[in-house]
Amino acid sequence: MATRDRAVAVTITNEGDEQLVMQADLFLWKQKPDGQDDLILTEDMFLSPPIIKLAPRARQVVRLARIKAGNTPEQLTYRMIVREVPEAKPPKPDLQLQIALAFSIPIFITPPGVKAKLDCAVERVAADTVKTVCQNSGDAYTYPVSLQLTSSTGENIASRDSGGYILPGITRSFDIKREGAAIPGGKAKLVATLVDGTKQTFDVAVPQ
Repeated sequence: MATRDRAVAVTITNEGDEQLVMQADLFLWKQKPDGQDDLILTEDMFLSPPIIKLAPRARQVVRLARIKAGNTPEQLTYRMIVREVPEAKPPKPDLQLQIALAFSIPIFITPPGVKAKLDCAVERVAADTVKTVCQNSGDAYTYPVSLQLTSSTGENIASRDSGGYILPGITRSFDIKREGAAIPGGKAKLVATLVDGTKQTFDVAVPQ
């Protein structure tokens, strides 16, 4: 959302063959210094309607609105967690375990001009594993979706095809393991592919 937006439309689709009843909760989303998510229930935003009933193969447009709209000097981060209400389904006599569907959607309210600033280094964990330590010193989130360790000549050494959100001021670490061989020490390059498709390359030194 832009800072000027009072509300946005969210489309929820039931692709299954049974009716779904779901409930939405909104949380202020921060991260602890080690990168773990910290969610606090908030009334800054609301979803209308908060209870969503979807017939099989149906879709519904709901309204995600801010209580207090207006300019903000920093990026605001929230999460909307939508959970299935299993009690709304009639019980099945042969069902031993019922699994409820849930999904979590990040929400960013971003003023113009803010941007992430990512910096990464590596530490050795084992002969075949290094830990990448990535810090976001900017004022907007960043999300490395993959990390690749290459030699100084560009040869692939090891890679990881998953990452995570790094909110402003937060440091997170991700292990990269090389299958079947040790990771050599010395100068190397770490390539982070971000969620927007761009790449950042860092000169790193792998400890012996």
